[in-house]
Amino acid sequence: MAAKLMIVFGLVAAAAAVPLVPVEPEAPAHYEYSYSVQDSHSGDVKQQQESRQGDAVHGSYSLLQPDGVQRIVEYSADEHSGFVANVRYEGHPQQPAKIALAPVAKVAYATPVAKIAYAAPVAKIAYAAPVAKVAYSAPVHYAAAPQYYAAPAPQYYAAPAPQYYAAPAKLVAPVAKLAYAQPAAAHFTFSSPAVSYHH
Repeated sequence: MAAKLMIVFGLVAAAAAVPLVPVEPEAPAHYEYSYSVQDSHSGDVKQQQESRQGDAVHGSYSLLQPDGVQRIVEYSADEHSGFVANVRYEGHPQQPAKIALAPVAKVAYATPVAKIAYAAPVAKIAYAAPVAKVAYSAPVHYAAAPQYYAAPAPQYYAAPAPQYYAAPAKLVAPVAKLAYAQPAAAHFTFSSPAVSYHH
């Protein structure tokens, strides 16, 4: 018990000895970025730019919609007015160009070549293959009649006579008396990256 108490006090002392490092406040965020995509193969046209000074964000993005109209969104956000977006459209909707597709080839399916008729098995035989109108027929096999055997007669034996034995004499083992010696002094070691203790 004393050793456990010493360990607890040692851990408390080690925790109290670790110096606390003050946390520096973070600087306000400041960034600017922009990107632009103009892919003539896929028709993907878009761009965005944004800047931030502390808690104030200003930016815009635009994209070309599938109907040919360009959507432009200008936005700003700060702690006083929240997120504010202004959306406008430029251009007139256009019908997309129709793509000429190749005609689909018709696929013809053939009917089955032959129809096979199956007949019921011939009655009153042990096994017969189904009769079919095909060039090959399976041979007819006859099963042999089952043979039955008499079960062997049960044999009974007399149970062995019970045998009784005298109870063993009561054996008493001596009780061992053990004595435990307490260590003279408890020794423990605690170390951390900052402080090391040896007692």
